[in-house]
Amino acid sequence: MKPLLILRPEPGNKATAARARAMGLEAVQCPLFTIEPVAWTATDATAFDNLLITSSNAFRHGGAELAQLTRLDVLAVGAATADAAREVGFRVAMTGEAGVDALLAALPGERRLLHLAGADHVQPATRHCIERIVVYRSVPAEASIPTGQHVALVHSARAGARLAEVAPQRAAIAIAAISPAAAAACGTGWVALQAADRPDDIALLVLAARLWQD
Repeated sequence: MKPLLILRPEPGNKATAARARAMGLEAVQCPLFTIEPVAWTATDATAFDNLLITSSNAFRHGGAELAQLTRLDVLAVGAATADAAREVGFRVAMTGEAGVDALLAALPGERRLLHLAGADHVQPATRHCIERIVVYRSVPAEASIPTGQHVALVHSARAGARLAEVAPQRAAIAIAAISPAAAAACGTGWVALQAADRPDDIALLVLAARLWQD
């Protein structure tokens, strides 16, 4: 049985490791990035119909400018992001379950959306008009991937690319990726490479547990 490598930044790293241990899995915490705020200025909220949030980091690092946007109901990519929105005083209009593309596809009509995003983001293909403001960024951390057999949890395409750079031996690591895009970013040469059925932490851990047993 192979220990899990938890690569996501804090505080998500700690939360995923706790979930893994509750499932009886051994977890090794080695975040590849740290998250830091980016200075930004809120735009006129009346120009938009909703606030699009694809990571709880937007609320965690958004700072005082968030108060200028509380009139906008939030479209949250997942349950954790929705919870983070409510914690800082926002109303949640819709919570996705299958990634941002599915969330936007389920949104009726044509909306004007303000996306509070990270510096590294993907432009979704959508009929809606999206304006983006960067409010945080991820910075590579000192990486120390242990040798030996492991299952690595890859929560983003950027994490996959970073793991491919720093992994000491691909042939000893099986990868559980949160999405096909995250899996593709890892490249080839791993002992196994699979994407979760849904882009959330629980589905990722279920996949990792299966690879761990293998």
